[in-house]
Amino acid sequence: MYYVAIGDSFTEGLGDEFPDGSVRGWADLVAAGLAVAADEPVHYANLAVRGLLLEPIVTAQLPAALALSPAPGLLTLNGGGNDMMRPGCDEDRLVELTGHAVRQCQEAGVRLVLISGADPTDRLPLGALVHRRGAGLTARLAELADRHGVVFVDVFNDAEIRRPGYWSPDRLHLGPAGHQRVAGLVLAALGHTAAAHALAPGPAVGRSVRAEAGYYRRHVVPWVLRRITRRSSSAGRTGKHVDWVELGPAPLVPEPRP
Repeated sequence: MYYVAIGDSFTEGLGDEFPDGSVRGWADLVAAGLAVAADEPVHYANLAVRGLLLEPIVTAQLPAALALSPAPGLLTLNGGGNDMMRPGCDEDRLVELTGHAVRQCQEAGVRLVLISGADPTDRLPLGALVHRRGAGLTARLAELADRHGVVFVDVFNDAEIRRPGYWSPDRLHLGPAGHQRVAGLVLAALGHTAAAHALAPGPAVGRSVRAEAGYYRRHVVPWVLRRITRRSSSAGRTGKHVDWVELGPAPLVPEPRP
């Protein structure tokens, strides 16, 4: 099988880092899970780049993915999360772009899986606004997928993954447990039996004033400064696997890291 993933930081795997700073993420785990199911290696590419809006994902990453040789048999697409964090988000344009991606994949004979991003908004500044945008876009993408017979994985409305334990310290990107859960949801939607990872219940974690101040200093202020200076985290970056790499069968939930 030849599987390619396109998107932004969600698909790149940000928040699921190894000690050397490289990232894994749910798409890597899906590729490994597909190899387990087939009991043979999977060829995998990941063109996702953090910080990208949906338009460059569809107009640049998608053509590059479809141009890979051999051609992909499976493609996953997620995008729009960065658009929703910006003023003047145009939901109609996001749906239009996604519809273009659907048609391109169908014309190329590539199986497409659309994936909505997880909902991070419970603990984010302006979370209510972003939640409304995300809920509206997710509903419209579900309708689009149904109309075209495309698999749609609704991570946004997965209540389990909204628990704090699934998220990285920046509260915007999933942590390792979150990426493991998304991988399970995607594999299940593709007809495989791997159960979505679930954390054991734990006590609620309170937020002290000191902890909140530290969070804003480390994560919110740098994000705001990038918006003001129009600097994107995507600058100078390319996808982590821009051509096919071969992955052998591996367990969906890896051994704990040092």
